[in-house]
This record gives sequence, structure tokens and C-alpha cells, in this order.
Amino acid sequence: MKRRILHIVSLASITGFLAITPNIIHAQTTDPLLADSLDQSQFPIIVVQPVDQVIIAGSNTVLSAQALDADNYQWQSNGVDIVGQTNSTLVLQNLGLKDAGAYSCNVSQTGGDPVPTRAASVEVETTANATAAGATANGVTADGILGGGPIVVAGLPRPGSGTQGTCPGSYAGYVIYSKTISQGWGWAPISGATTLTASDGSGRTDTKIVYNGAYGDSGCDQTTVTIPYPAYSPVYRFAIYFPNNVPTTNYPIVLTGFNQ
Repeated sequence: MKRRILHIVSLASITGFLAITPNIIHAQTTDPLLADSLDQSQFPIIVVQPVDQVIIAGSNTVLSAQALDADNYQWQSNGVDIVGQTNSTLVLQNLGLKDAGAYSCNVSQTGGDPVPTRAASVEVETTANATAAGATANGVTADGILGGGPIVVAGLPRPGSGTQGTCPGSYAGYVIYSKTISQGWGWAPISGATTLTASDGSGRTDTKIVYNGAYGDSGCDQTTVTIPYPAYSPVYRFAIYFPNNVPTTNYPIVLTGFNQ
């Protein structure tokens, strides 16, 4: 008799933020009749995943993916192939707000089916006093992004329905604005600031905004949320929830009283 080994996936949740971070992806089947007969050698094994990043407008960044037994790499932006980007690394240059999104890579053996990496979230930030056209076209970063802002962060909304209490309540989608631990986890309040706010940057009045501090404090309000000052946590993450009509393009949040 053959023994079956159950795989357990661990989920880590931080007050409204859900992270699933597998390091290795194998091609798998749930059909018990095929599990013993399928030749797993035809599929690559992903050993390095692209990681989430928050990039200052006008800067460059590199996303990487590595796989065993892979002959081909094809990078995608928001699920669409990026023409000519067929190396194990993807170099993104002079990023503007329009470049925020989900970046992934399909790896395959020649003639075989592709295996996708995780989709890395790339968010782009600039200051509110930089012109939208300039920030989008040229990656312009105005003075003050390290000392006052306001800071505009663009992220890609994700569809996903659910309900969380009275705020944000029922929602059809959301966009989370966060940094990796290596980037500082979130945005730091400016020392001496009198106002710490996060506001919907698109003009919608039906969205809910949630903040989460690194030390566990949190809050929620409609359109604009205010963090009490002096702030309890050294850094903060944010999310915007949509009750309906989830945008399909990059969506801005405006952070006032925070450093880059």
C-alpha cells in the first residue's frame, strides 16, 4: 500500500492583511488516478519567487525568478505577456504610477505547459505636488518625499468579496498598500507632525480606508482615516475597500504626515 503525505499550507494574517508566501511551487494534480502516473519531470520547480516592492517614482527595480528544469521564462504584467521579457530577471526602469501592478513569470520546459510564479505586487509612490502627467510619463519625483509629502501610492485593486464588521463592512474588492519587511514594513510618521491621515486619492466617496500599525493598533473610516498623534506604532500599512465597482486600473491613496 502506498502512503499519502498531506501538505499543509500555513496562512499568516496581520489584522486585515493576509500573506501567502510559498517558496517552492511544484506542478500538482488532485486526481488520485493521475497522481501516480503523471510524469512530474516535465514540469519546472520554482525555487526563487519574485517579491513585492514599493518603488519611488523615477527609480528602477529588478524582479527575479529561478526554476529548476526550466528552458523558458515569460514575464507578465497584470496577466499579460510583456513583449521581449524572456529572461529570469525583469528590469523595470524609470517607474511611473502607471507601472504599478502585479508582475509574474511563466516558466516552462520547451514544449511543456507553463508553471506560473506568484504575482509580485509592485507599488509606486510619488508626492502629491508632482504633476500626475509628469509622474506617469517621466517618473518625476518632487522634493520632499523624504520629509513631508503628501505621498501618493499607486497599487492594483484585487477583486474579492467579503464582510468585516461595520467597517469596512461588505466589500467587492480591495487594494492593500504595504512594504516588505526589508523595506521597513510600512510608512513612518514624521516626527513632530500634527496630522496623520490616509485618504482616497481618486475622488470616490463610498470607499472605506483601514490602517494597521506594526504594534497592533488599527482603525477604519470612510474616504479618510486619521491616525492619532503621537502615533502608537513606528510604521503603518493601509488598505482601501470597495463596496462595488472594483477598479481595474491602478488606484491611489494619499498619505499625509508620513515619510517615504
